[in-house]
Amino acid sequence: MQYWLLKSEPEEYSWDDLVRQGRGVWDGVRNPQAANYMRQMRLKDLAYFYHTGKEKAIVGVMEVVRTAFPDPTDSAARFVAIEVLPLQKLANPVSLSVMRQDSALAGLLILRQPRLSVAPVSTKQWQRILQLSCL
Repeated sequence: MQYWLLKSEPEEYSWDDLVRQGRGVWDGVRNPQAANYMRQMRLKDLAYFYHTGKEKAIVGVMEVVRTAFPDPTDSAARFVAIEVLPLQKLANPVSLSVMRQDSALAGLLILRQPRLSVAPVSTKQWQRILQLSCL
């Protein structure tokens, strides 16, 4: 199993939107590096849902339920989408500022490449974020 972090503007698509739908298509990703990460995702992989914008925090956990397929919003057919299922809202959102201050998360890719909307998360980083959400 692999772990991921997927970012979205909550005004465009939020955790609550995903929960309301019960299952969601993660589309519209146009960064080649992020799209390559999406192609690497497998069924049952887990991903954090990260709200960008004013909130800047991880708010929930999702499961990949459909792997990469042609993005229906991409008329050039160069990019992919995935489907996710909401599993659990975090007890407490984990903010970007908390992640930046935690030495165990120093290697987290979104801290080094903040504009990247899809990124891998190591097992240790995944576990640490879960711990921080319970504090």
